Amino acid sequence: MNQRSALAHSYFFTSLCGGTVGAIFTCPLEVIKTRLQSSRLALRTVYYPQVHLGTISGAGMVRPTSVTPGLLQVLKSILEKEGPKSLFRGLGPNLVGVAPSRAVYFACYSKGQRAIRAAFFITPDSVQLILRTVGTSGFNINSLMNPIWMVKTRMQLERRVRGSKQMNTLQCARYVYQTEGIRGFYRGLTASYAGISETIICFAIYESLKKYLKGAPLASSTNGTEKNSTNFFGLMAAAAVSKGCASCIAYPHEVIRTRLREEGTKYKSFIQTARLVFREEGYLAFYRGLFAQLIRQIPNTAIVLSTYELIVYLLED
Repeated sequence: MNQRSALAHSYFFTSLCGGTVGAIFTCPLEVIKTRLQSSRLALRTVYYPQVHLGTISGAGMVRPTSVTPGLLQVLKSILEKEGPKSLFRGLGPNLVGVAPSRAVYFACYSKGQRAIRAAFFITPDSVQLILRTVGTSGFNINSLMNPIWMVKTRMQLERRVRGSKQMNTLQCARYVYQTEGIRGFYRGLTASYAGISETIICFAIYESLKKYLKGAPLASSTNGTEKNSTNFFGLMAAAAVSKGCASCIAYPHEVIRTRLREEGTKYKSFIQTARLVFREEGYLAFYRGLFAQLIRQIPNTAIVLSTYELIVYLLED
């Protein structure tokens, strides 16, 4: 019991420190990602010359084509029109939610494994156990934290002219309540539930790679420190690969979730939003902001999972 208590306190403290630093440094990437996912992203019109050989004069004609701005273009636009402070929109609710959500998540994950294993007689290494525990943890976290993430997304989508006053976290929450009621805080929840699939894929790949690393022979060395560091960096690499694969596979739910959280939006439900985005913008719209997401999430996940494994290892020794 003392070990479990120490693990809970140690991981909560680690989540608080690591989550705070990670949220601050990656906030600009998250703002850019959210803007890229939004339906209000301004499209640039580029004019390409097109020569019609069938005409008598052979004169070129101009063909307008809409091009979606990239990561650097959105960054430049925010800096020029809104100022550097806008790159940290939504940081407040992110700091409020990131550490508790991670601590509760891993607490549910570790305790859920024991409970489900006892209830359903599932072996510890079973994929079914991973699916059940990750699914349960993800459902609990999304249900509890959706109001915080909703306010964060709404703040990141807010565009104001440089120098004008922007809403803070409490003002944004009050505005959502006044205009949409309690239900407004749960917009995008269905997409968040769909996003549990990303976590399931991530943990399934991660547990498989971890099992492989445990069975793989290490370089011949009698130095225990070298062996431990090899294991630690191996787990970091496994976590990075797992998160990268999971993000690429399940990313469309993030775009749908952002659209559902927009103010005064035409998007009403998960399926309706998916159909509308596909019909109006094509399948590539489901992957807007993916590059920013990978840059932001892969290092964070690698550090979080490997740190969690390190704490468990140290407390179990």
